[in-house]
Amino acid sequence: MESTLQEMRDGASVLDLEPKSTVAGGVRDVYGEDTATEDQLVTPWSLSVASGYSLLRDPHHNKGLAFNDKERDAHYLRGLLPPAVVSQEVQVKKLMHIIRQYQLPLQKYMAMMDLQERNEKLFYKLLIDNVEEMLPIVYTPTVGEACQKYGSIFSRPQGLYISLKEKGRILEVLRNWPEKNIQVIVVTDGERILGLGDLGCQGMGIPVGKLSLYTALGGVRPSACLPVTIDVGTNNEKLLNDEFYIGLRQRRATGQEYSELLHEFMSAVKQNYGERVLIQFEDFANHNAFDLLAKYGTTHLVFNDDIQGTASVVLAGLVAALKLVGGTLADHKFLFLGAGEAGTGIAELIALEMSKQTNMPVEETRKRIWLVDSKGLIVGSRKESLQHFKKPWAHEHEPIKTLLDAVNDIKPTVLIGTSGVGRTFTKEVVEAMASFNERPIILALSNPTSQSECTAEEAYTWSKGRAIFASGSPFAPVEYEGKVYVPGQANNAYIFPGFGLGLIMSGTIRVHDDMLLAASEALAAQVTQENFDKGLIYPPFTNIRKISAQIAANVAAKAYELGLATRLPQPKDLVKYAESCMYSPAYRSYR
Repeated sequence: MESTLQEMRDGASVLDLEPKSTVAGGVRDVYGEDTATEDQLVTPWSLSVASGYSLLRDPHHNKGLAFNDKERDAHYLRGLLPPAVVSQEVQVKKLMHIIRQYQLPLQKYMAMMDLQERNEKLFYKLLIDNVEEMLPIVYTPTVGEACQKYGSIFSRPQGLYISLKEKGRILEVLRNWPEKNIQVIVVTDGERILGLGDLGCQGMGIPVGKLSLYTALGGVRPSACLPVTIDVGTNNEKLLNDEFYIGLRQRRATGQEYSELLHEFMSAVKQNYGERVLIQFEDFANHNAFDLLAKYGTTHLVFNDDIQGTASVVLAGLVAALKLVGGTLADHKFLFLGAGEAGTGIAELIALEMSKQTNMPVEETRKRIWLVDSKGLIVGSRKESLQHFKKPWAHEHEPIKTLLDAVNDIKPTVLIGTSGVGRTFTKEVVEAMASFNERPIILALSNPTSQSECTAEEAYTWSKGRAIFASGSPFAPVEYEGKVYVPGQANNAYIFPGFGLGLIMSGTIRVHDDMLLAASEALAAQVTQENFDKGLIYPPFTNIRKISAQIAANVAAKAYELGLATRLPQPKDLVKYAESCMYSPAYRSYR
């Protein structure tokens, strides 16, 4: 085996890895699996064993009925399995048949989580092969319901739970995790889960779901992914009184107590996993999200998906939509409902891209963008009372209380909803947008589906089929006056898996805004004429791994250009290199 691996390492393929390298995503290569090609044999043991019983309970190496006769003899599996030997493809077919029998999305979610705990490769094979059907199950909108009921459906713990009880011992807690070479951490404190509010410790469903997409869509090895929930309590009375709640039964810690715990976590992660581990902040409340990004953006490789990932995917949709409506970004006027993490993050990235295209200062390009929050239009006269992240958007204008009045007064060409409040794009608002735009662009981005500002059917019907529409959660195609409209989904899953892969494969040490723009441009370039003909401003998810490779290559190229990449020399073909780094869920043959 050693000589085989040595021969591989002496070659010049992009698949080559150093013995301890983690480019392809993860743990030290104990089994020779990273360096072996798919037709080479690998050993699923690092210890000698007397029975294969434990192999069947190891999700990393279990193949179920796909173990062949030779493997059953070699690994003491005789009699522990029925005699039939079936392929992975047949296993996927059988499981999809079972999952489709379930009526409720939550039942499908639980079946998928159970599969992930039993047979990791089969879980990812099924998810990759049926991505459009299964993405709404393992991610939004179903993951939102799963978080709400996490205490009731909780069976086996996934990820790391770090609570106030662990203060002063976080490094020790990180070392309890069995994998040592972690490349991506998704962390939440559960305070603002999707549009559902404070779910405390039960927010763990979000990091688990996000990281399964890092692997399925971006090809990061599962062993390199670590989901973390930081439990500082919850202000959700319903959860505090729920006998099945799994977290700390206390009100949320704030101020110094909160920031000290977070700082200890950030320091411990860097100490344990090094400079190049990507930390993705997920579903923190506004006040903490902006502060954490500002505080650690200069010292750690950090990324906030709610602020930056959402912004990048929305910008990509807008750049693509320009091919349908014409003009440049600077020719358009934008109005947001919602001025939190997502709203201000998207607005800032649009302003940056406009500035890049026109060479105008970003202070000028921001004036094309208006935001409405719960108190009305954000204007100059409100500046003193605004939170710091809203202040750049306070333009001179008389106060306006309602969204409808703001739409009629500002006459935007693009209306974007990030409010977390459902049904706020009313019939009057959509009709007003359609009255002064031939093709109004309407993006109802709040998740889950129940919180969407309007449905696809409402957008198409009220605009008489003229709206270019996309949402945060999926909607079915809509038939209006004999024509079928396919709504796009401005899903962060287009961006963050490829974005993360690009950072990992280049060994990037800091995230720069130009990398977000590079990701947006790569995604927008994947929209074909056939997609545009259907009114789509995003490509279908069926090609998501190819899209992720393009995004990763663009992000890595920008990292090398900015001097932030540490993995040298730069590969000649970054797209090919990205594809070669991607995890494959195909079963391996065991010696």
